[in-house]
Order: sequence, then C-alpha cells, then structure tokens
Amino acid sequence: MPEVNKILVAICFSEYCGGTFAYATRLATQLQAELVVVNVINIKDVQALGRIESMGYSVSAEDYVKSVKEELRAEFDKILADSGFPQEKSKIIFKVGHPFEKLLEITKEEKVDMVVMGAKGRGNVEHLLVGSVAEKMFRHSPVTVVSYRKR
Repeated sequence: MPEVNKILVAICFSEYCGGTFAYATRLATQLQAELVVVNVINIKDVQALGRIESMGYSVSAEDYVKSVKEELRAEFDKILADSGFPQEKSKIIFKVGHPFEKLLEITKEEKVDMVVMGAKGRGNVEHLLVGSVAEKMFRHSPVTVVSYRKR
C-alpha cells in the first residue's frame, strides 16, 4: 500500500462537512499525515453576481468572493481549533472555479496522496448515489478518494 503523507479534504461548509472534516483529521492523525483543506467557491455563483452587477445593481462579485473567503476562513479556524488537529500540519486553500476542476488541479499541485470528501455537497441537483463533484472525483482522481458517509 502506498504511503499517505498528505490528505486533501474537500469541504463545502454545508451541514455534511463537519463529519467529513472530523473523519479526515482522524485519518491524518493516525497516518501522521498533513491535511490540505480545500473549499471551492463555485464560479457560477460569482458569474450570477457579475450579471446582476452589470444591470446596475450595487453588488460586487469581487467583494462577494472576498467576504465569503473571510467568513469561511473564520469558520474554518474555529473548526480547526475545536478539532485539536495541529495547525502547523494543516493548510487551507480557497479557490474560485468549477469545484471538480479545482479539486483535481489542487490534488495534483499539492501532490496529495488521498482525497477525503463527503458523498453529497451543497448542490441542488440530487444524484442517485453521490453528488456530481464526488462522482467525478471518483472517476478521474489520480489518487485514492475516500467517501465519508454519516452513519
């Protein structure tokens, strides 16, 4: 079995992600691995705001991304502190884009050995077994993908 030194955990800050993050920290602790925490702000949300802004409304896609990153960073700092996982062994990355594409890109860039993600994210589209991003990761990831499921 290949060594697992770095684990990427995809979190969307939905109702499902607390368990996913806790599972990833337990795995990382047991395997003495680093943890790369990734949140992708969906480009579709940002583009929608851009269209509204172009109609003359006082909203800013840039301000939206900045405020979302700040809010999620504060939320993550609390989750990390509550988890007891060493801060020096974790890294958080926020990206804007298509979630599957960005997760795959970061998996390669960060040279992770394993991906942990929930079977469902925050998407509105229901899939039979797993969410569309998870399904694509299972099919295309160059590394092992572990699906966390709440019991």
